[in-house]
Amino acid sequence: MPSAIPSAAYRGDDALATLLTEAATGRSPADVRALLAGVLAAPEGEDPAAWSVLVGENLPPALTGQLQALKALLAAEAPAANPGPAQRLADLRAALKRRDLDGFIVPRGDEHQGEYVPPRAQRLGWLTGFTGSAGNAVVTSGHAAIFVDGRYTLQVRSEVPADLYEYRHLVEDPLTDWIVAALPEGGRFGFDPWLHTIGWVEKTRAALERAGILLVACEDNPLDSVWQDQPPAPLTPVVPQDETFAGESSADKRARLADELGQKGIAAAVLTQPDSIAWLLNIRGADVPCTPLPLSFAILSADASVELFLDPRKLAPQTRAHLGNQVRVRPVAEFGPALDAVARGSARVLADPSCTSAWIVDRLHLAGARVERDGDPCALPKACKNAAELAGTRAAHVRDGAALVRFLHWFSEEAPKGTLTELAVVERLLACRRENERFRGVSFDTIAGAGPNGAIVHYRVTPETDRRLEPGSIFLLDSGAQYLDGTTDVTRTLAVGDPDPAMAAEMRDRFTRVLKGHIALSTVRFPRGTTGSQLDVLARLPLWQAGLDYDHGTGHGVGSFLSVHEGPQRVSKVGNVVALQPGMILSNEPGYYKTGAYGIRIENLIVVQPVETAGELTGAERPVLEFEPLTLVPIDRALIERALLSDAEAAWVDAYHARVCESLAPLLDDAARRWLEQATAPL
Repeated sequence: MPSAIPSAAYRGDDALATLLTEAATGRSPADVRALLAGVLAAPEGEDPAAWSVLVGENLPPALTGQLQALKALLAAEAPAANPGPAQRLADLRAALKRRDLDGFIVPRGDEHQGEYVPPRAQRLGWLTGFTGSAGNAVVTSGHAAIFVDGRYTLQVRSEVPADLYEYRHLVEDPLTDWIVAALPEGGRFGFDPWLHTIGWVEKTRAALERAGILLVACEDNPLDSVWQDQPPAPLTPVVPQDETFAGESSADKRARLADELGQKGIAAAVLTQPDSIAWLLNIRGADVPCTPLPLSFAILSADASVELFLDPRKLAPQTRAHLGNQVRVRPVAEFGPALDAVARGSARVLADPSCTSAWIVDRLHLAGARVERDGDPCALPKACKNAAELAGTRAAHVRDGAALVRFLHWFSEEAPKGTLTELAVVERLLACRRENERFRGVSFDTIAGAGPNGAIVHYRVTPETDRRLEPGSIFLLDSGAQYLDGTTDVTRTLAVGDPDPAMAAEMRDRFTRVLKGHIALSTVRFPRGTTGSQLDVLARLPLWQAGLDYDHGTGHGVGSFLSVHEGPQRVSKVGNVVALQPGMILSNEPGYYKTGAYGIRIENLIVVQPVETAGELTGAERPVLEFEPLTLVPIDRALIERALLSDAEAAWVDAYHARVCESLAPLLDDAARRWLEQATAPL
């Protein structure tokens, strides 16, 4: 929880220098200002004073107060005047012309190909104004286009100027086709090799070469040269993740994975995913929003040693001790030479082509390595949670469920009045979760969609879009939290008072069909070796039978106090060869969206578990798996059309609600408990 921060005005660098010296920090005011530049380029976090450990441990209150005062002073400085979107586009085109480039691609991702990127890497947003989590802009001397997927077709039109950019679908409109149409034969199309995987580069290069267009790797990013106030890299403390929550020591993880590398004759694995590195080393950070990641690269060698590449200023003494002498910390600037060293002697080096940048793979090849293209060795063991991680996530879901019930009790009383807005709901839910001492922030930006905003799959409320919750409508609320012992993600669609009679029948029909799909996936039993894509149809079938569907995946993997979107498993129409295994956590979130009217989604987290064969499966010929629901939050009974449910489906709802009530009632006050008992009464 947030620390108490002494309130004080900044007394100047001389006074700060005296306090720093008295505390024997070895830091100067210039050092502190340099630290703060990175701190202010990172998310604020739940504890705004957490960064002060980078100055020193156990600091006196007077020094802590001055550090916070300086931080507030620097944060309040007026930002530099930013050119408008038309000028930014013109400046980028001028930079491309200076580099003899006819076009350039600006992706949403960073050097780690991650979902959440720090302000420094938000190039697509800076250039176009688009704030979604996936997309690309393509710019030539005379044309520009922005490519987004089905989640963002509405959002992109509200954020990106139509007079500057064409709107294109990321899947239905092949990016290379647009480039070929926009550039002449002999054209030079640029890209930043740090921001694209080797697979993307090879596929794009082949497509462009067929049209006589050259794909050019830029030594530096042209956009960065015109982004005058580009923030620095984020700088937040890297802290140990307690083994009580991790369930296994970092040394044991490294030894296990290194042994697997050695058995395959692989000298080392290059790790580019910060969540893999955080899992492997049992560390956490706060460099990006919503996910406790320290941005970093690492090389895991077959002798179980690790080279960790990040800003050494992020490491407090306790973290250095936690890492031990088998983990060597090096600045990111030394990553390239380290790749050269590990490649010597034509060594076999593993790199995951789905998440490793072209720059890294090219560097390894140039240094003589035999690059083994295979999956991140951390991905599967990270996905299969151990007993301690599962115990932690179950406990986190109980506490999170209690927070949601307190919120829903309040919502049931306030929403029908017609005065609530989306932002007010988001703030109240956050306040309910903050009552938990293990709460460390939201796991993604809360999606709070009233009426037609609920039909925007990844809607994010802003002061400009904040909508009132109208009585008779339905409200979609998708939210999650990060706790020290687990990560949550839950969606509930809620009636705002009594559903509008003109729409009630349709809304209940759609809601119940989504619920039927949710139940079908929750209750399925399947043999080992089954993938999520083989189960996806179960969640869609009740909608398909009415000629309906939804344009997003049914389920994603979830980490343990890590990323709320974790691979390699998923439940989706898109093919996936990764079989579901015990310990994997996934979401179960079918939905329905009527553009301009409303959206519906019901989401629980579920965990894969083996079915005991002592009962009705005594004759089973192969191992069978099933799902255990983790999320404990009532489903709105006011939106269920009982006649559409089979008796077995109704029994599932009643059994689920009985479990919710039994698990959460002891954590609630009398009023919330009475509301919960009514909300979970049998159908």
